[in-house]
Amino acid sequence: NEIHKIKTLDSNLSNLIKRTSELENLMGKLIQTCQQVEVNASKQEKKLQEECDLLVNIIQQRRQIIAAKIKEGKAMRLRKLAQQIGGCKQCIERSSSLICQADQTLKESDHASFLQTAKSICERVSMATASSQILLPEINLKDAFDTFTLDFSREKKTLESLDYLTAPEPPMIREELCTASYDTITVHWTSDDEFSVVSYELQYTIFTNQSNVVSLCNSIDSWMIVPNIKQNHYTVHGLQCGTKYVFVVKAINQAGHRSSEPGKLKTNSQPFKLDPKSAHRKLRVSHDNLTVERDETSSKKSHNQEKFSSHNSYGVTGNVYIDSGRHYWEALIGGSTWFAVGIAYKSAPKHEWIGKNSATWVLARCNNSWVVRHNSREIPVEPSPHLRRLGVLLDYDSGSLSFYDAVASQHLHTFEISFAQPVCPVFNVWNRCLTILSGLPVPDHLEGTDYSH
Repeated sequence: NEIHKIKTLDSNLSNLIKRTSELENLMGKLIQTCQQVEVNASKQEKKLQEECDLLVNIIQQRRQIIAAKIKEGKAMRLRKLAQQIGGCKQCIERSSSLICQADQTLKESDHASFLQTAKSICERVSMATASSQILLPEINLKDAFDTFTLDFSREKKTLESLDYLTAPEPPMIREELCTASYDTITVHWTSDDEFSVVSYELQYTIFTNQSNVVSLCNSIDSWMIVPNIKQNHYTVHGLQCGTKYVFVVKAINQAGHRSSEPGKLKTNSQPFKLDPKSAHRKLRVSHDNLTVERDETSSKKSHNQEKFSSHNSYGVTGNVYIDSGRHYWEALIGGSTWFAVGIAYKSAPKHEWIGKNSATWVLARCNNSWVVRHNSREIPVEPSPHLRRLGVLLDYDSGSLSFYDAVASQHLHTFEISFAQPVCPVFNVWNRCLTILSGLPVPDHLEGTDYSH
C-alpha cells in the first residue's frame, strides 16, 4: 500500500512538474507577445504621426493654392470693374460738360446769338447721346465672384473615416460548392470582409495524412502557389487523377494576410467506357457503351460446356490503358451469377479466361462460388450474398489492385502487383449483364487504407 502511494505521488509529481514546465513555456510566450505588442504599437504610433503630418501638409498646400486662386480672381475682377468705372466716369464728365453748355444756350436772351450756338449744341448733344452707347464698355454686373464655393464635405467624410486597416478575416473554403474532374479541381471560398481584400492566394499540395497537414502548413516549399486571384473561386488544372489534395486560401490586403483552414478535395478517377470493338461476338454492348449483356438467345444448347471452355471468354475491355495514378470504378451486377471483373495487360491472350494467365487479375463469381484469380491460382473470397456493386481500386504507382463490396464498404481482396505494362479494365459476363460506373472519386473510406499483408 505504501509502495502504491509512493508510485501515485511520483506519478502526480511528474505530471505537476510537466504541467509547471508547460505553464513556464506559455508564460515565456506571453511575455514575448507583450514585447511584440509594445514594439508593433510604437511602430504604428510613429506611422500614424507621419501619415497625419503628410495629410496636414497636403491640406496646407491646397489651402495656399486655393487662396492664391481666390486672390487672383478677386484682383482680375476688380481690375475689370475699375476700368469700367473709369469709362463711366469719363462719359459722365463729358455729358455733364455738354449739359451745362446746353443749359447756358437755352438761357441766351439774344435771339440771333441763340440760333448761332443752338445748332452746334444740338448736333453735339445728339452725337454724345449716340456715342455714349458705343464708348461705354459692356458692363457685367453678374460676375460678383459669387458663383464659386468651397465644399469640402466629401473630404471631411473621408478624413472622418480615417482608421487603421486590419488584415482580412480568414476566408472559408466551401467544400460543398467545389467541383472536380479527373485532372481539375475548382475551389470555391467565401470571405466575411471581401471588400477589404485586395487579392487571394491559393496554395495546394497532395494530401498524405492528417498529421502531415500541420507540417505542410509550416513548410511552404512543398506547396504549389497561385497568386493574385481577384474572384472567390479558381480552377486548378493538370492534377493527378484519383488523388486527394489539401488547399489553403490566403486573403491579402495592405495590412497583411490571413489563411483559411485547410480544405481537402480530391480529383475523380480517369473516366472510361466499354470498347465495343473488343467485345466477344456473343456479347452486346449498349449504345452508351456502359452496359455489357450476354446474348443468351443465340445458343441455349451446351450452355454449361461453353462456360467451362477456355475458348469462350465472353469478355469486353475498357477503352483506356492506365500507366499511372489511382483509379476507382464500379461494376453494377445486373442479376448476373456468372461474371468476372478485373484488369489485364495489353499483351494478355484474348481467348483465355481472365485470371488464367500472368497478364490478368480478376474477381469472379461462378454461381455460389466467389474467387480472386491470377495465373490460374484461385483464392476464395466471401462477399455478401446480395453484393450488387463491386468496387475496384487500382493504385498503379503503389502496385495494388483491390476489390470491395461498394455498398457495404467491405474489403474483399488486394493483389500486390509490380506492373510491367499499362493495364486496362476487363469485364467477362456469362449470363445477364454488368454496367460500369467510371470517373468516380476514390471513396473516403478507402483513402489511406493499406490492406497489404
